[in-house]
Amino acid sequence: MRRRDFIKLTGGAVAAWPLAAHAQRPEQVRRVGVLSLQAEDDPLQQAWDTAFRRRLNELGWVDGRNIHFDYRWAAGSVDRLPAFAKELVALSPDALLGVTTPPTAALQHETKTIPIIFAVVSDPIGSGFVASLSNPGGNITGFINIEGSVAGKWVELIHEVAPRVSRVGILYNPDTAPYARIYIEAFQTAASALAISPLDASVRTAAEIEAAITKLGGEAGSGLVVIPDTFNVVNRQTIIALANRYRLPAIYPFGFFVSEGGLMSYGIDNIDLFRGAAAYIDRVLKGAKPSELAVQLPTKFELFVNRKTAKVLDITVPGTVIARADEVIE
Repeated sequence: MRRRDFIKLTGGAVAAWPLAAHAQRPEQVRRVGVLSLQAEDDPLQQAWDTAFRRRLNELGWVDGRNIHFDYRWAAGSVDRLPAFAKELVALSPDALLGVTTPPTAALQHETKTIPIIFAVVSDPIGSGFVASLSNPGGNITGFINIEGSVAGKWVELIHEVAPRVSRVGILYNPDTAPYARIYIEAFQTAASALAISPLDASVRTAAEIEAAITKLGGEAGSGLVVIPDTFNVVNRQTIIALANRYRLPAIYPFGFFVSEGGLMSYGIDNIDLFRGAAAYIDRVLKGAKPSELAVQLPTKFELFVNRKTAKVLDITVPGTVIARADEVIE
């Protein structure tokens, strides 16, 4: 081989080395922190997380290849959230997911720069997460679960299913649902219009749940409204069992309460919120700013009815309600 040809050959090979190395360089792994007030083994939380990760996978984010998740599960303990939020922020993630209001508030307290996407939050303006729905203005945005006016619909449905109800308690935890006022106002207005006495049933512990529902159950003509509240979700089996034990016509905010034995629900499918949150995480990881991503409102509401529970409560659900239901459990 002539010297000139040898130089061309070896020179070309050397020049190709950086290109080959670049082509084989592994993808950058992005980090996403998730903070939830639920327990890790809660089937509901698992369903939400599966929807969230599946949507990210559809968008090209593969766990272990180009994305890594860090989880902190508070298992119903609000007191654990501040420390968990601090731990997640210390990991310097590219984005954070706040599941419900208390975790989002804990994350907000720890960082004003890392993008935070929330899901299942009722009042992001009142909670101080965003300046407005269309222009969040900071490092937080996300997806609202139910607006306050729906509380009026809950009262109307109880009245329609159990017209003899004359007093209705609204169940919530002030610590985990600081936004409860937006539901209480609509609840009181609707109750008064139907000559129903609105009762405050605020609780902070499982023991207080039992006391509140037992008290309602001891008075004839009582009903129960359960608002969207992580505390209520975590304690849903206790709430459902007590409401049924005392034959209280009760309405819940989400269909999974009815699937687990509740009488009826009117609300949205939270699975959609987590798919939406995944899409926003995707946009943030690709360079979008939360301040540029409008807070999304729910658009579809679903009515679930459990006829089996209605029979236990000695309630005949009107045909007009059954006809409107998106799902009837027989």
